[in-house]
Amino acid sequence: MNFPRRSLIAAAVLAATCVNLPAWAQAQTLKIANVVELSGAGATAGTMFKSGIELAVKDINAAGGILGRKIEVMNMDTQTNPGVAKALVVKAIDEGVFAIYGPVFTGSILISQTETRRAEIPNFTAAAGALVTQQGSPYIFRTGLTQGNTMPKAARYIAQNLKIKKIALLYVNNDFGKGGRDAVVTAFKTFGVEVVADVSTEAGQVDFSAPIVKVKQAGAEGVFVYLNEEESARAVRELRKQGWDKPIVGDVTLLGQKVIDLAGDAANGVVGHSEMSADAPIPAIKAVRDKFVKEYNFVPDHNGIKGYQGVYMLKAGIEKVGKFDRVAVAKALHGMTIKASEQPGILMDVTFDDKGDIDRDSFLIEIKGGKPVVKEILPPLGKL
Repeated sequence: MNFPRRSLIAAAVLAATCVNLPAWAQAQTLKIANVVELSGAGATAGTMFKSGIELAVKDINAAGGILGRKIEVMNMDTQTNPGVAKALVVKAIDEGVFAIYGPVFTGSILISQTETRRAEIPNFTAAAGALVTQQGSPYIFRTGLTQGNTMPKAARYIAQNLKIKKIALLYVNNDFGKGGRDAVVTAFKTFGVEVVADVSTEAGQVDFSAPIVKVKQAGAEGVFVYLNEEESARAVRELRKQGWDKPIVGDVTLLGQKVIDLAGDAANGVVGHSEMSADAPIPAIKAVRDKFVKEYNFVPDHNGIKGYQGVYMLKAGIEKVGKFDRVAVAKALHGMTIKASEQPGILMDVTFDDKGDIDRDSFLIEIKGGKPVVKEILPPLGKL
């Protein structure tokens, strides 16, 4: 008679204890949230990031999950609106998620990250804007490089390889574009490149005829394009239409598959620095590219691969801590080096600094015959 009674008492104690535990600690699955741009101006970037996350989740779950727990994903559409993004992050927190992925756009993550910081929830983003990690949140982690790491590589290539002394700058007037503009102007000064035209455009801009006229009239030896993917394609087409025959150079958003698809033959000859490419001559990246094509019937861009790697970053942090403790995982990731030999889904060795920024290899790319061709693999900025 005593055994059933003891069992009931033990069960009651356990139930009472679980009531006081957060939802993520009680769950049998590991719940994460995609709070990303699935509509609006950021739909290309957000959908790619989401697809990469879901593909990584599928692979990790098939291999047994993280510490025995399968991952469950919630998808939420920010509509590329910072206010909506913040509200959805609050909703995801209320749902008891262990980690949040996104938003991708710099302007949205700058607003929403205050909530993940308050709730002490690891927050992984593909946003490149330098301001993102300058806010000091110990819970923000990039899945890709920051503008502070990419722009010096781009500027060095322009100065030393292309021998350009005078450059025109075409950028999008939002938090992403202005941050990139400031970073590349600083890098140009370091390498002795003069900015002779500083032309801003609007997110979602359709007509680039007037901005390109300004670029052409500036007497530049090349143009540096830093826009969102759709606008990049429109700008490249307009440059070709107006007879521009000088170098068109940029960073990762200019060199993505979406730009190639939309710009067509006009994209051929475009060159620049890319933090990630599905066409990199690295077996692990090629394998993920093939998985994307099989699963979604499209080639991933940098955001797709960053989403895929981001889930493995969380996996590495949890496995290092050895338990499901959000605060401990965030602390463990700072200063952590994750090796591809130990976490194959990372694809390339990566190191987090104390701000949540990463440093790793990246690529110089030229578009040839409608395809991105890797010209050179660049070491981490800290090793240049």
